[in-house]
Amino acid sequence: MLLATAFISHPEFYLHEMGAHHPECPDRLTAIDDRLIASGIGVYLEHHQAPAVTHEQLLLVHSAEHIAFIENLAPAQGYRVIDPDTSMNAHTLQAAQHAAGAVVMATDLVIQKKVENAFCAVRPPGHHATRRAAMGFCFFNNIAVGVAHALEHHGLERVAVVDFDVHHGNGTEDIFAADPRVMVCSTFQHPFYPYSDPATANEHIINLPLKAGTGSEGFRATITEHVVPLLENFQPQMIFISAGFDAHREDDIAYLEFTDQDYAWVTKVLKQLAEKYCEGRIVATLEGGYALSALGRSVTEHLRALADL
Repeated sequence: MLLATAFISHPEFYLHEMGAHHPECPDRLTAIDDRLIASGIGVYLEHHQAPAVTHEQLLLVHSAEHIAFIENLAPAQGYRVIDPDTSMNAHTLQAAQHAAGAVVMATDLVIQKKVENAFCAVRPPGHHATRRAAMGFCFFNNIAVGVAHALEHHGLERVAVVDFDVHHGNGTEDIFAADPRVMVCSTFQHPFYPYSDPATANEHIINLPLKAGTGSEGFRATITEHVVPLLENFQPQMIFISAGFDAHREDDIAYLEFTDQDYAWVTKVLKQLAEKYCEGRIVATLEGGYALSALGRSVTEHLRALADL
């Protein structure tokens, strides 16, 4: 029987917001929904509503102090500011809990072979959240929670994270820097927020900084010449994708100049690797992407590749 691609979201994701004109806004998910309808592929996906993450699942990647800080900061109304770019409203805590819970659900569905792969359409994103701090629009590290769940609950021994967001996934690196079971491969514009030092890499933390203006050819060469051989050597049992679409040429937040088809291409490459080494197991979760039309189109192409549509 052919298995579907899961699409996991939750109504709380539309209620979290950080003020007028903030780029990480509910319209991002609306743009994705609209494009899936317009393209006709939404009907081929298996839709799920994300559960809330448990305290125990969060503790696998975050300190108890950080979890308590986020829980206690949550306002009943108005906003609570964490940094100049990151704040909470009355729905943020619940949205963040369901965003992390979405990746746990996706991990379970894929490993239990109930779906072939999964995409988590979540807000807030997660890859900047470190073990002990929220930053860069992120509160809990969604992808890291899913990875830790795969390792600790399902007993996997080698898991890979591929992060193609325009910003470095510093939080994911922080969480897994000392865990050789997890290979993290990140492409990102450099120098750029969060101004990480690429030299913090090690044998299983692979930082691949890209200069502004890199474009499609440079991105594809980096994936082909670096990411693919590394993953082939590592032979992961599951691939997680921090799927940020803010390197798109229409996204004025940055300057890497990728296209819709670059996201389709890299997804197909990772799917081929997953079929070779991971029994096809892929879980992707939304990170960045702020040019609404480009985001909707790019996510649709990403899903089209995941679902072989």
